[in-house]
Amino acid sequence: MQSAITLEALAVLDAIDRRGSFAAAADSLNRVPSAISYTVQKLEQDLAVTLFVREGRKAVLTPAGRLLLEQGRQLLQAADDLAEATRQRHSGWESSLNIAVEAALGVDHVYPLLAEFFAIKPDIEINLFEEVLGGGWEALQDKRADLAIGLPPSAVADDRLQSCVYGDLPWVFAVAGGHPLALLGRPLTTRDIEPYRAVVARDSARHSPSASYRLFSRQPVLRVPSVRDKLAAQKAGLGVGFLPLYWIQPELASGELVALAVEGVENNTPLLMAWRRGQQGRALRWFIETLRQRPLQPPATTS
Repeated sequence: MQSAITLEALAVLDAIDRRGSFAAAADSLNRVPSAISYTVQKLEQDLAVTLFVREGRKAVLTPAGRLLLEQGRQLLQAADDLAEATRQRHSGWESSLNIAVEAALGVDHVYPLLAEFFAIKPDIEINLFEEVLGGGWEALQDKRADLAIGLPPSAVADDRLQSCVYGDLPWVFAVAGGHPLALLGRPLTTRDIEPYRAVVARDSARHSPSASYRLFSRQPVLRVPSVRDKLAAQKAGLGVGFLPLYWIQPELASGELVALAVEGVENNTPLLMAWRRGQQGRALRWFIETLRQRPLQPPATTS
């Protein structure tokens, strides 16, 4: 017996939920609105349930509709995974690759690598995005990323993931020029720093507890979306904190920021790269092997 629930019908439900209306869903799927309405009406009739109710101009899922869509999205993802696996088995190359890059490195860190890769396989889609702290690990676990570059060490072991050392990232404690801490003329202690607001890049992990590095317990905190925002906030004198050395060399040279030594704090952070075990695509293997041959290099210092 043929099921009333088809992948096409689930894709229509998904589009309506994401776009908020039948008309917007039709536009995103390159179909006429009447075809979208027919698909939903037929599915409701076959299942003998109501899937959507109108709230003004918006189509809202009923509880039954929400259940169908949430579990249906798993089927849609499974179908996409099967299609991708089939293409890989045929050619050995993935049709697309999702790469998460730690925000302390920035996605432009991998641009030279991408230029080399596109010279070999220009037709493969590469999706780059930044993650902060635990966000990269979570992106791998949630299958939002196939490869993550520049991950901080994780205290949580996950046998589904494989990782290796990528290199050390040097950080410096930086304050705006003219800040009171810059006038002390000696290495700073925790007690010196604690009265001043710390600027922190927000952990991008969606499900795990938020993490912070090199944050002193009694400090007031300003959390910002990215390392770029953290740099801008510290230049504006809104707070203090550690920044990647290679990001701020122009500001150090101009005096916009001043680097200060802090007693008892390790300035280098070991970074990893990681991927899910069992992935055999040739594109992923190319990136892993190439990155292993080119570990993260310390920045050249300014004169």
